[in-house]
Amino acid sequence: MIKRLLCIILIFYIGILHLSAQQIQLSDSAKVSLLTSAPWEKEIYALFGHTAIRIQDPVNQFDLVFNYGLFSFDTPNFMLRFIKGETDYMVGAENFNRYISEYKSRGVGITEQVFNLTRQEKQAIFDALVINSLPENRVYRYNYFYDNCSTRPRDIIENNIQGTIIYTPTLEKQTYRDLVHECVCIQPWVRFGIDLVIGADADKEITDRQKDFLPSYLMRAYYGATIKNTDGTSRPLLEGLNKMLPSGKNLLFNFIDPPLAIGCLLLVITLIISFLSYKKNYIILSKIFDTLLFAIAGIAGSIIFFLMFFSVHPCTNPNWNIIWLNPLQLILAFFFLIKFFSKYVYYYHFINFVALILLLLAWFLIPQYLELAFLPYVLSLCVRSGTNVLQYKNRS
Repeated sequence: MIKRLLCIILIFYIGILHLSAQQIQLSDSAKVSLLTSAPWEKEIYALFGHTAIRIQDPVNQFDLVFNYGLFSFDTPNFMLRFIKGETDYMVGAENFNRYISEYKSRGVGITEQVFNLTRQEKQAIFDALVINSLPENRVYRYNYFYDNCSTRPRDIIENNIQGTIIYTPTLEKQTYRDLVHECVCIQPWVRFGIDLVIGADADKEITDRQKDFLPSYLMRAYYGATIKNTDGTSRPLLEGLNKMLPSGKNLLFNFIDPPLAIGCLLLVITLIISFLSYKKNYIILSKIFDTLLFAIAGIAGSIIFFLMFFSVHPCTNPNWNIIWLNPLQLILAFFFLIKFFSKYVYYYHFINFVALILLLLAWFLIPQYLELAFLPYVLSLCVRSGTNVLQYKNRS
């Protein structure tokens, strides 16, 4: 990825010098279009598709794709910055054939929407893209829902036409979570993880404009859209549509939900261990199991807590999953093995048991989507806390 990124930047930097020197004016044959790539299931970031702007001018002999989705895993502190929501992306340009060859090798479909623009509008868009791609301007702070590789091209188009775009309404009541689910339904564990870390704000109804963070929805918004000119007349936004690359294969869906299946297996194991510890006095086994179970829950809770209070990611606070996954579990889990702390462990399990029972009773009343696959995990924690409370009282 880093080699490709450096290559793109170098090619574009040389191209900018060339274009600036000649002060290129687009010809009447120039075309501006939007390229929308279908999802690719092999990488998480590619599950959501991609958007880019193509500028082609046969008279001036160039065909460029401006891409707002460039990043590098080799950037210093990339993972920490990603977790905090401080990831920087870049815009760059590359030759159209180079761009499309990568998607062709993946078997990913690309749809081209050709804009119906005046020569002046095409020139303004091209100039804006060139300015955006200069070294001092090309980096921007990425935000998944609000400022990404789909919203940036939309804004470039809007800001450089002589008129106002009237978009096609979707007429569907949807939330950010609904749209994310559409993209990650083929990756159940990705869906499960995202549902853990995004909170109640992701379940609020969003506007059509907010849906443009997904390339497929921006593409849909352009179908049937019009430009209301400054003189009051209207014209279609699009003048052509090309299916440049057909999708190589259909995405496969899972008939069995792995997170739910694993959760149910965990619940069965939890019930067996709880029975053995309560009826057969398998105390050491149950303590080891509790330490592992609650430590893992605590790790997940620490991630949720960090995203809620220390990151700038959108829609992470409030998050009701903090009730059953919280960072205290990671610390307290290791006290389960120490007899001296048994009284305090009892207090924790009693509070945790009550909290989880209340959560289960209010499951469908909470203003946040809690997916079905969470239930067996919550029940496992609840069963273990309840069993520990009963065992402590029996010993007392």
